[in-house]
Amino acid sequence: MGTFFYVVLAFLIGVLVGWFLWGRLRGELDSLRGDLDRTRSERDRLRTDSDRLTGELDACGKTRADLERRLRDAPAAPAAGSSAAKPASQAPAALMSTPAPAKSAATKPAPAKPAAAAKAVSAKPVSAKAVSAKAAAKPAATKASAPAKSATSKPATTAKPAAGPASSKPDNLRRLIGIGPVNEKLLKAQGVTSFAQIASWTAADVKRIEDVMNFDGRIARERWIEQAKLLAAGNEKEFAKQFPTAGTSSNS
Repeated sequence: MGTFFYVVLAFLIGVLVGWFLWGRLRGELDSLRGDLDRTRSERDRLRTDSDRLTGELDACGKTRADLERRLRDAPAAPAAGSSAAKPASQAPAALMSTPAPAKSAATKPAPAKPAAAAKAVSAKPVSAKAVSAKAAAKPAATKASAPAKSATSKPATTAKPAAGPASSKPDNLRRLIGIGPVNEKLLKAQGVTSFAQIASWTAADVKRIEDVMNFDGRIARERWIEQAKLLAAGNEKEFAKQFPTAGTSSNS
């Protein structure tokens, strides 16, 4: 009885193991079948793509053959049309042959050249007179230009004092903001020695001074003219109020 029980138990265990193994093998078999079907579908798709490409290549070959045939036939067309083009080119030659009498008629007035030459010969003394007149007029022009030059040169000498009248006693220009020892020397070289001169500067004077001192709007930015007006008027309180950073009267 015990042996029979063990035999049945072993049979059942064998069936269970076999069923488990069969299930796993069946799953793997199904996956292999799916892969096979997928591979077949890709193969079919590649075949269809190959057929399509083959058809396109055939169409390209036909188009190429057609183009080559047209290129071979193309030179024959101008050769056939050249015979028709020749009469057309001959027509302008016939038209050009008709104006020949007009050319001969146009060449008839050639004998008029001696008259023109005679006029030119007769005009030579007149040109000589004109040359002599020009030569006589040159000294007068040079004489007239000399006073003109002297007249224009006079304002150049009188343009410098536009910076204002110079006072008898020079002022301490370093009191103005923006004027140091170097700028003071440059201003004195231009004849500017007092506040009254700077206060009376015009736009032309400012431009001239800035060109000399290599400034670019610095006089307007530092308000040199406003400072000079206050100092020239002796308004020290207002000057100290508006320009507290400026130098004092004892500034060296």
